[in-house]
Amino acid sequence: MMDRSWFAAAVVCYGVAAVYAIFLWRQGFRRDAWIHYGWLFLGFLLHGAAMLMRGFSLSSCPINNLYEAIMFVAWTMVAVVLVLGWWPPLRFLGVFASPLLLAMGIFAMTPALDAPGAAPTTPPVWRSLHATMILLSCGAFGMGAVAGAMFLIQERNLKLHRLQAVTSRLPSIERLEVTMDRLLWAATALMLGGIVTGSVWLCQSQRASGIRDPIVGWTLAIWFFYLGLLVWRWKYARRGRRFAWGAVAGFLVIALTFWGVYLLSPIHQP
Repeated sequence: MMDRSWFAAAVVCYGVAAVYAIFLWRQGFRRDAWIHYGWLFLGFLLHGAAMLMRGFSLSSCPINNLYEAIMFVAWTMVAVVLVLGWWPPLRFLGVFASPLLLAMGIFAMTPALDAPGAAPTTPPVWRSLHATMILLSCGAFGMGAVAGAMFLIQERNLKLHRLQAVTSRLPSIERLEVTMDRLLWAATALMLGGIVTGSVWLCQSQRASGIRDPIVGWTLAIWFFYLGLLVWRWKYARRGRRFAWGAVAGFLVIALTFWGVYLLSPIHQP
């Protein structure tokens, strides 16, 4: 399909951005990231065009299989990077995100993940809202993990008294912590919205047995983990490294288990 060609072109742009990210890293992040930002923006345009083509071909939101789901999550992450990148220090979020975007793009291009299926011509509104909010939350969790990784690197440089911590254009650890906190709160709220709309959809479609679906338990477990992490930080004033490690670890769990749980779900694989 034509949309796969456009998405492949977007993945190539993310690959160029990932290679340029290595150059910026070796330079100690002392150079501006405008060129890197431009490659991500070009990839975003191609990526968006691929999603539009797929959506028009299906006459529905392109969230019907793993290829489309990963494509949607990656697009969300790029959108967050581009929005936050208007503030120069946070432009380096894209430097850390581009290798992850490249890996997600290559994985999504696996032919087996784009299994043809009979997508409904008029998908239920609640189903579309549920899938969209869940995937948006996964993208926001991913960007929270990227901010957490930047925090850990900056903290390590400061701890080792490296000159790079002072001369680089990376944002301060305080700014990174605030960014990480807000991204995780937004993602947790989006996932809650996805859980609620998914429950409404299951009730309307009379799928009471759906509560025993593996992906339902997985989603609740992820949501409670992040809610617990945020409440733990807020109530006990826990800050810094442990919070950042929690954000990174949480998204690693999502990335490593999402596709397996999706394939095991009778709801999504009837």
